[in-house]
Amino acid sequence: MNTLKFTNEVWVFIEQRDGNPADVSFELLCKGQKLADAMGGTLKSIVIGSGVDAIAEQTFTYGADEALVIDHPSLKNYETLRYAGILNDLVKKNIPRIVLFGATVIGRDLAPRVASHTKSGLTADCTDLQISDVTYLKQNHSKLLLQIRPAFGGNIIATIITPDVPTQMATVREGVMELQPLEKPKKRKITKIEYKPNPLDELVKIIEQHREENKVNLKAAPIIVAGGYGLATKENFRLVEELAHAIGGEVAGSRAAVDAGFVTPDRQVGQTGVTVRPKLYIAVGISGAIQHRAGMQDSNKIIAINSDPEAPIFDIAHYGIVGDATEVLPAFIEVYKHKLK
Repeated sequence: MNTLKFTNEVWVFIEQRDGNPADVSFELLCKGQKLADAMGGTLKSIVIGSGVDAIAEQTFTYGADEALVIDHPSLKNYETLRYAGILNDLVKKNIPRIVLFGATVIGRDLAPRVASHTKSGLTADCTDLQISDVTYLKQNHSKLLLQIRPAFGGNIIATIITPDVPTQMATVREGVMELQPLEKPKKRKITKIEYKPNPLDELVKIIEQHREENKVNLKAAPIIVAGGYGLATKENFRLVEELAHAIGGEVAGSRAAVDAGFVTPDRQVGQTGVTVRPKLYIAVGISGAIQHRAGMQDSNKIIAINSDPEAPIFDIAHYGIVGDATEVLPAFIEVYKHKLK
C-alpha cells in the first residue's frame, strides 16, 4: 500500500499575460474538478501576477474550491526564476497530489523546473487524465493519476504513472480538455500568500517584449475542412481551401500536410497542433493516425474522404466517402455553390 505523504488536492496553475487568463487554464480547472471529485479531494487555482484578483474570482466559475493568490508588482510579467521559486516553495510546503499546467510556452518552461526541484513526476502533452487504483510491482496504489498521451511517434497510446512520488504533474495542450463553466459558481475562498523576493530573481530582467498574436483561431471555427498528405500536391490542396470558402469554414491540415508545405503550421490539427471540436469536420486525404485523431475526434460530425477504404479515419467518421478527392471535392463545391445561390 502506498504510504507517501501528501494533501488530497489538485492544483491548476493559472497562466495570464497582461491580466488576460489563458483559456487552457480554465479548461484544466474543469478537468481538475473531475479529478478532485474522483479523489474525494479539493481543487485549487494558483494565480500569480499583479492585480490578479479578478482572475482569481473567475476560477470559481470553472470549479475551483479555493484560489491561492500571489500578487506583487514585480510579478506582472512571467519570469522563470520568480514564478518557479514561488511554486517550488508552495509545492514543497503543501505537497499537493496533482499539479496541472497548460502545455504553452510558459507552462513548458515552468513545469519541468518545478517538477525537478520538488522531485515530482511529470508527463508532457497529455491527451487525457484519469484517476484509478493501480497495482504496480505487486504494490497497490490508491487513486493514482493516469497520464495518457500518444507515444512512439503517435503509434500507440501510453498510460504513464508516477507512483513513487507524492506529487504528480502534467502539462496539457489547449483545447484538449472541454471548457464547461458551472451554472452556479462555487463559494469564493481566496487565500493571499505573501511574495518574498529573492535576490537571485534579479539575475534576469525583462528589457523588452515582442509578441505576435495568432491570427488563426481554429478552436472557435464551427466548420473545418482539413487536408492531408493524400492530396499529393499543393495544387490539389487548393480544393480544400475552395471547399472551406464555399461553406464558410476554416482551412486546416494534418502534420504531414504541414511538413509538405501544403498549409501553414498555425493551421495544423493534432497532437502536435491544435485540438478542435467543431460542429462539422471534413477530413480530406487524411489517413487518421492517432496523432491527428487526438486533435479532432470529439468533433460533432466528421466526414472523411479518402481513396483507401481501410484508412483509420473511417473508424471515427460519421460519414465516409471512398474516392479520389480531386473528383469528390469539385462535386461538393459545385453543389454548395448551387445551394447558396
